[in-house]
Parts: sequence; structure tokens; C-alpha cells
Amino acid sequence: MIRGSSQQSGRMILTLMLTASRLGTWKRVHRGYPPQVGGLENCIVTKKEIVKTISDEIGLTQLKTKEIVQKTFDAIVDTLVEDTRSNLSKGGADALGRIELRNFGVFEVKRRAARKARNPRTGEKVFVGEKFVVTFKPGKEMEERVRNLESAPEPPAGPPHPAPDPPGFSQQPHGGLEN
Repeated sequence: MIRGSSQQSGRMILTLMLTASRLGTWKRVHRGYPPQVGGLENCIVTKKEIVKTISDEIGLTQLKTKEIVQKTFDAIVDTLVEDTRSNLSKGGADALGRIELRNFGVFEVKRRAARKARNPRTGEKVFVGEKFVVTFKPGKEMEERVRNLESAPEPPAGPPHPAPDPPGFSQQPHGGLEN
């Protein structure tokens, strides 16, 4: 659990969280699908890139940094699960498990009530049982930093220029190759 961590691992986790907050230093990976979302390329940061950036900044090996990052993620998940089990056994109804990381955000386990839903393919009514879901609410600092982002450059106006026809290709009605 996070609360019971030693001072040394606590410092490593704090260093990890402070380093991780510098998103601008992380390299972005551009994925091919979908090629564009809202006119902008889709950017994804992977755990491997987080590990590389942190290891470069604090001077640890990538192997040791990967272990620290994974232990941090595991501690978050384990704490949420353990707190939820504990609160359920005590009869808790609202926030079942909760982790608050100052200036980052709050992870919380909530109960989603059973409901009637509709199968989108068949239109048939189905019963969806009660379940637990994890929610995340960003902290004030994250909200402010995102809100204050400079607006992204406007995508070019109009449709993209079509690629030229390959040699020997004809726009004839039958769509065949030129002879």
C-alpha cells in the first residue's frame, strides 16, 4: 500500500511523480490508426517512454526505473482494491476506494448500479448487473495547465490534395489499365 511505503521508496515515488508531471519532456508516438483525430495527429505516450525519460533525468538504469514505475502503478491498484474491500466489509456506500495525489488528481472506485440497457446490434433489452468502476478526477494544477495550453494550430482548410494517379492508370469508366 502507498500509505505504508518506506521513506526511501516514498522519495522514489515522489521523484517519479514530479518527473512524470513534466509531460512536455516526453517523446510522443504517432500511431497510424486513426491517422487523424479532430484534425490533429493522435499522440500516445507509452510506459516505455516514461521509463526512458525518467531514467535519463534521474540517472537510474532503465531496468531500475521500470521497476519503480511498475511498483508505483501496482501500489495504486492494490490500494484501490484493498480500500474498496475494506470499505465494503464496513458497509461503505459512497467512495469505496480513493487515492489522492496532490497536484495530480484523485483515483476513486465507485459503484455503478444495475440497469437495463439495449444491445445496439439487435435492439434487444438486456440487464447489466451492478459493477465497480474506477474514475479519475484531475487535480487543480493539471486542470489549470491543460486549460492554459496554447491553442493548437488550425488544420489546413479544405480537403487534402489527392495523390497523383500511378503510371498506366486511367480514369476511364471501366476503371481498367491503359493499353
